[in-house]
Amino acid sequence: MRSAPKMASIIGAAALVAAIVPQALASGHLSTASGRTAGGSQTAAHSQAGRHGPRLDHIFVIMLENHSKSSVIDDPNAPYITSLAHEYSMADNYYGVTHPSMPNYIASIAGDNFGIQDDNSQNIVNFDRPNLADQLAAHGVSWAGYMEDLPADKLAETGPGDVPLYAKKHDPFVLFDSIKNDPAQLANVKDYSQMAGDLNSANPPQFVWITPNQCHDMHGGVYVEVPGHPETPCPYGDTKDDPNDAALKQKADDFVQGAVNTITSSNAWDKKSIIVIVTDENDYTGDEQTGGWESADGCCDSPYVEAGDARVSPDWPGGTYGGGLIPAIVVTGSGQHHYVDHTPYNHYSLLTTIEQNWKLPYLGHAGDTAHGVVPLWPLINAK
Repeated sequence: MRSAPKMASIIGAAALVAAIVPQALASGHLSTASGRTAGGSQTAAHSQAGRHGPRLDHIFVIMLENHSKSSVIDDPNAPYITSLAHEYSMADNYYGVTHPSMPNYIASIAGDNFGIQDDNSQNIVNFDRPNLADQLAAHGVSWAGYMEDLPADKLAETGPGDVPLYAKKHDPFVLFDSIKNDPAQLANVKDYSQMAGDLNSANPPQFVWITPNQCHDMHGGVYVEVPGHPETPCPYGDTKDDPNDAALKQKADDFVQGAVNTITSSNAWDKKSIIVIVTDENDYTGDEQTGGWESADGCCDSPYVEAGDARVSPDWPGGTYGGGLIPAIVVTGSGQHHYVDHTPYNHYSLLTTIEQNWKLPYLGHAGDTAHGVVPLWPLINAK
């Protein structure tokens, strides 16, 4: 699956201004009541379930890239991820918020994509929006974002140098003014190599976000060998399970196994800890109508995009522009569950869960039960 092409030539300066204005029509255009087969009658209860918390001591999020649920779960190239899905809890109706990557990362920690429908992180230069890191810091909850191969210049677009092992568009924290302009907050954005030491320290972070490099997150697009990185090169796949795609999944599977083992063997891991493993959106297949993506299915306040919007495609018919069905797994410190939840969820549901756990106010679409945004507690509490 090839990554979505850059859209700088499509989005001009005027459109860029609009791209950072909250999109008022994101809600009110969706119907999410249908298809709720687990927990649908308990929406109000779920929205209050975490208000007496925190239920969890530590929440870890591993964000992978550009693969559908059907491309990963039960795929022979992802045996470890598949084993987690079956041994613990899996949401089989979890969607990306939208397309392409960057707006999903932004939505995951801010509750909105703010009208952004591109990956042009170099254009996000004045982004003064409240976000999860602000909330956590204000309420005394420690956090860290661990980015594999983070450049010394944390605001760089790629690394090392022009080689896109690291990609800024997959590091949501450095996009927000309140983090990148605050040395204390920016210090919480670290290279992945620091995670093991931090988790075994006297004060491990309570919330942890992990972004692998683009050879380890199933994205691909690195065509050169990088010294010290046996995972390189990692070209894009052209179709599901072609040799390049299979290799990307194998590398991601190995990374996830290493990350999960590092977390669960650390001092930070206890019975009140969880690891959430998701991709940002589904496969890139070249479908012209959807802007190249396998589908634009969505739920739970995914944005409404007008027909023919140039940021998507002149053939886009208009409607909910979701991120498609993606894998979503919750590993808990309390043991195996063998549980499948059919409730529609997306990244706003993940944010809702985090905010409820630490009694934080909702950002953007988080907590919007009227439009189907409910937290992930059934996956966490399953017996």
